[in-house]
Amino acid sequence: MLSFRTAGESHGPALIALVEGIPAHLPIDFEFIDHELKRRQGGYGRGGRMKIEKDQVRFLSGVRHGKTIGSPISMMIENRDWPNWEEIMSARDVTSDAATKRRLTRPRPGHTDLAGSLKFNHTDARNVLERSSARETAARVACGGLAKLFLQYFGIEVLSHTTAIGKARVPAGFLATWDQLEAIRDDELVRCVLPDLSQDMVREIEKAQKDGDTVGGTFEVVARGVPLGLGSHTGWDTRLDGRLAQAIMCVNAVKAVEIGQGVRVAYDRGSQAHDEIAYEAGQRRFYHLSNRAGGIEGGITNGEEVRVVGYLKPIPTLKKALRSVDMISKEPFLAQHERSDTCTVPAAGVIGESMVALVLAGAFLEKFGGDSIEETRRNYEGYLQQLREY
Repeated sequence: MLSFRTAGESHGPALIALVEGIPAHLPIDFEFIDHELKRRQGGYGRGGRMKIEKDQVRFLSGVRHGKTIGSPISMMIENRDWPNWEEIMSARDVTSDAATKRRLTRPRPGHTDLAGSLKFNHTDARNVLERSSARETAARVACGGLAKLFLQYFGIEVLSHTTAIGKARVPAGFLATWDQLEAIRDDELVRCVLPDLSQDMVREIEKAQKDGDTVGGTFEVVARGVPLGLGSHTGWDTRLDGRLAQAIMCVNAVKAVEIGQGVRVAYDRGSQAHDEIAYEAGQRRFYHLSNRAGGIEGGITNGEEVRVVGYLKPIPTLKKALRSVDMISKEPFLAQHERSDTCTVPAAGVIGESMVALVLAGAFLEKFGGDSIEETRRNYEGYLQQLREY
């Protein structure tokens, strides 16, 4: 029902995104989507590329007079750094030394360089790293912006916050409130809701910078207003927690995903792990007394906040180069250094929001359908009435 694709290289002319399945008549807030891209570029510890790019979306199809028309939506984000790479990344054959300029034959440990080069039979890892670069996620955030606008139409919102950078971590069992998430400013250095801890996180980044190293951490994505009943227990690939785990895992440098308090409760007894159920007669609804499950039980949303945590490894491009082997000469070398960030955890949280929004929007459309937003709303309101009458 809802699908998206991205294309483009990090130093190519542009990034392209194609989204299919958004119903007709959804109002598009262009400034909101551009603001999402700006949020992705923020955060302390980012590299020089963020000073070059000023990401903005240009809509090429699927939107007319400020609203979707039901056809595929295509978007483009120009790479402002392209003029510096025009010959190096030219689609046409070049005869100058640009053909070998910025060639990379020394793969970086932890990156896609070696595995991708061997898989696709490249001797220049530039052909791999340009696509595997996190620059691609700008296009995903544009897609996620559309998904967020769709969800907002039905009262569903998605935000994130940083829960750890290096050894600076939120206290065990800490749960950020929605008011705390909304209070995060655009200029917040690490997007942490605890001011004192934010300073500790900044110091972790500065220590890594001083050592020529990088640092990872964790972020949590929270979605509120999600109705009960998205996803299904009936098939392995319809379970929403599995789909969310894949969506977060595919964000660059993420190596583990947690739904709710899934890691902690693995060490608890059942009486401490599960969320007790209550009923509110006035609102005619079931609810839970806690939310250790992160809003999902048996692969189905249960009406509580959906909470997903991404665990980000330190990015593999280091000034303090690690040992590697040249792909052509097979001689040992120190891995080459590409321009990079020291810490990307705050930005990864914004990317995580987009991925969660895309999964939730897809599950919402699978359940309620609709070629127009009005039809989707009718179907949704009928379902809510069914729940009230249960």
